[in-house]
Amino acid sequence: MSTGLAHSALRGHRPAFIGTFVAAMFAATVVSASTTMLISTSPDGLSAPARAALSANDIGDISVVMLIGSIYMSIFVIASTMGTAVTQQHRELALVRAIGARPRQIRRAVVVQAVAAAVPAAATGFLLGGGVLSRVWFAGMREHGLIPAEVTYRFTWLALPVCLAVAVVTSSLAALLASLRFSLLRPARALDEALAGRRGLGWLRGPLGVVAVAGACALSVALSKQSPEKAAQGAFLILLLFCVGAGLLGPKVVGPAARLVSAPARRFGSSARLAMLNVRSQPRRFSAAVVPLVLVTGFGLTKIATHTTAAHRTGSPGSAGEVWLDYFGTGLYAGFAAIAAANTLAMISFERRRDIALLRVVGTLPRQVRAMAAWEAVIVAATALVLGAVIALATLAPMLAARFGSPLPYLPLPTASAIAAGTVLLTLLATGLPVRAALRRRAIRTLSAT
Repeated sequence: MSTGLAHSALRGHRPAFIGTFVAAMFAATVVSASTTMLISTSPDGLSAPARAALSANDIGDISVVMLIGSIYMSIFVIASTMGTAVTQQHRELALVRAIGARPRQIRRAVVVQAVAAAVPAAATGFLLGGGVLSRVWFAGMREHGLIPAEVTYRFTWLALPVCLAVAVVTSSLAALLASLRFSLLRPARALDEALAGRRGLGWLRGPLGVVAVAGACALSVALSKQSPEKAAQGAFLILLLFCVGAGLLGPKVVGPAARLVSAPARRFGSSARLAMLNVRSQPRRFSAAVVPLVLVTGFGLTKIATHTTAAHRTGSPGSAGEVWLDYFGTGLYAGFAAIAAANTLAMISFERRRDIALLRVVGTLPRQVRAMAAWEAVIVAATALVLGAVIALATLAPMLAARFGSPLPYLPLPTASAIAAGTVLLTLLATGLPVRAALRRRAIRTLSAT
């Protein structure tokens, strides 16, 4: 029965299946590229001058950090996407519970679905990362003088099991955890929760989120009193803890932030007011869209402001080769997280096709629906920018205070405007395209199908 449930879920929720595939594929791409680069820049078998050159540029340490960072971000994004996909299937899972399916059959069906998406995604990502992205990465490092000519690019099959482990294990565990509590509910309670949504964060998720945020704040204060080198080394851990905390606390953080950001929207007409009410009334749904964007903006602002502040204070952002590598890594991670955020936004927007159909049945014009969706995208983007900026400031503060005596970063207005515009454009596209597709379908047909 579990296999049949998995196939039914895949057919009924193709966007969720595609969404988990896309997230796992890009995660595997980044992990594969990072693993390949770690192997290619290994000092084994090199001459003493070549090993000294690699050591002088800290290539080994940088490769390890980037691999760890890529695995962390992959786990974070895959778990978030898989959790969203399972939540969108709560109605169907509640119905099969009502007709006699056992909790273990529900969990097995969800895990089978996760594996079905993760295995081909990991294989595809391995080829893209190990065969394409890592070559571009290696060529850029050589061009900027970070690796000597003696070091050669090496394709490695060792990246494949790493990709499979990250994609399959993370997807399976995320699917199991996302379905565990719901599968144990009584059928009537499950149906009620599937319709009304779950309230609260759970007895474990909330405390863990608070611990992560508190740990990040404590570490930020402690590092502000350390040397610039130690503060710089600990900044990445602060960023990770804040992102974990934002992901765990989700609606409890996004909800108040969205209320603050969306308050001015009431002045811009009925579509803007409806968008404001939608975001405020469904914090759990919109937090799934905001959290990946927070990861993008928080990580991007932290890395970019590090160099722009250094250039503003000292006249130089640092060594050209090291700056290029930092920006390349930032672009790699931010691009990956941006794709994941767009993927999640598209999944959420597609699942709202019934809501859109109901609006059309009661007389809402298509242009009003599009305007509402656009305002929702703007509110989501603004909320993510605010939270991302707060995380970036808390991450940068100890490092900048230790190095320059002031915790405040410097970010040129054109750079800040480009980041804000890019975030808004991403949300508009990811939200608008599924909404336009839903509007092309007759409302009565949509309601009868769902």
